[in-house]
Amino acid sequence: MEIINNNLNNVIIEVKKGSLADELGIEPGDLLKNINNQPVKDIIDYKYLVADENITLEIIKQNGDIWEFEVEKDFSEDLGIFFSNSLIDKAKSCQNKCIFCFIDQLPLNLRETLYFKDDDSRLSFLQGNYITLTNMNEDEIDRIIKYRLSPINISVHTTNPDLRVRMLKNKRARNIMDVLKKLSDAKIELNCQIVLVPGINDAAELERTLNDLGKLYPSVNSIACVPVGLTKYRDHLDKISPFDNQSARDVLDIINKYQSIFKSRYGTRLVYASDEFYCLSGIDLPSYESYEDFPQYENGVGMLRSFLTEVTENISKLDSINYIKAKRVALATGVSAYPYMKSISELISKKIDKLEIEVVKIINDFFGENITVSGLITGKDLIKNLSKEEYKNIDYLLIPENMLRKNDDLFLDDYRITDVKNILGFDVIPIEISGNKLIDFFRKECSNE
Repeated sequence: MEIINNNLNNVIIEVKKGSLADELGIEPGDLLKNINNQPVKDIIDYKYLVADENITLEIIKQNGDIWEFEVEKDFSEDLGIFFSNSLIDKAKSCQNKCIFCFIDQLPLNLRETLYFKDDDSRLSFLQGNYITLTNMNEDEIDRIIKYRLSPINISVHTTNPDLRVRMLKNKRARNIMDVLKKLSDAKIELNCQIVLVPGINDAAELERTLNDLGKLYPSVNSIACVPVGLTKYRDHLDKISPFDNQSARDVLDIINKYQSIFKSRYGTRLVYASDEFYCLSGIDLPSYESYEDFPQYENGVGMLRSFLTEVTENISKLDSINYIKAKRVALATGVSAYPYMKSISELISKKIDKLEIEVVKIINDFFGENITVSGLITGKDLIKNLSKEEYKNIDYLLIPENMLRKNDDLFLDDYRITDVKNILGFDVIPIEISGNKLIDFFRKECSNE
């Protein structure tokens, strides 16, 4: 089989039944050689080249024969083929040594994939990952513009060139504003992230960064400020202090100031604080409307407000529901969200006779007590916190599904739901982080629908 100069990641592993590829006789094990006489470097090339109404395909069959097809199809209609590597290329790794990098703070002996630091613009476009732009040359930036890869999520952290070099420990981090300006001029949509480190890129440096990024509106579509996450595995790393109540309040003061400036100037708040800052400060969450269209929801910005609002708006679905048999349910949450989940559980319990909800604040021993979000709770920590005598009569445990690997039942420490269930002795049920879903779960559970 002659595959010289072809990417083995182009091997087709699946052909959708009834698709164009299926009709053409393309089979798993075949290799995509060219589209329109151009080699396919990666999934971005593939999506760009395959979008036309008339394309030429070259396929290398498993016996080495080369088949050529002239294909007429609808614009943007896919061929129905899937590759051995979803990127059709090796993911680009991070070249930085950020002083706050969470991966550098992981313990040993976790699964290998958790230690890979991706910094790939294609994953930013396809999956929403954040990238620093430090491992990209001019040609790669031009490719983003050529293919209109938008939106792109960018880890900015600071627009001060010297400080960014210091924080990322990479001299190529210096030119961030030049690259952002080029992307902005090309009208590429940008969502920016600032991981804040107390005493380093907050205070006056945060104001500088927000000023600089604000000038790039509307290309800069949103800015999220999130606190640095610090595990207990930092002995060999830069000394960093966590945010406390007062320093979190100081950050919120700056964000409130710039929200007012941007709202007046552009009609949008543009910059948002992650939920953790409100939990740390004790300041009430902003209104639902303050998050506008929740542009950084997946970055932990507005999740709590959205959850609370959905529960409040849907709580009436639980009116006059009675359990046939009393139930005691545990609801696991991180330290940060505990007060909010406690108030939600009380609202639900008042609506349902014979239902008792025990909200369990999970202390994170695996990563350290500075880690207070639910998405980093491990199977071991669930077991440790729920093995107490007071929980022995629990009927089942609800956990937010972000504790698990996406589309899997695996926790970060490689425990599975069945492992936790077998040790604790009661069912463990993952549930989507949605007030609607939580209410619907109890409605169906309680009314036996």
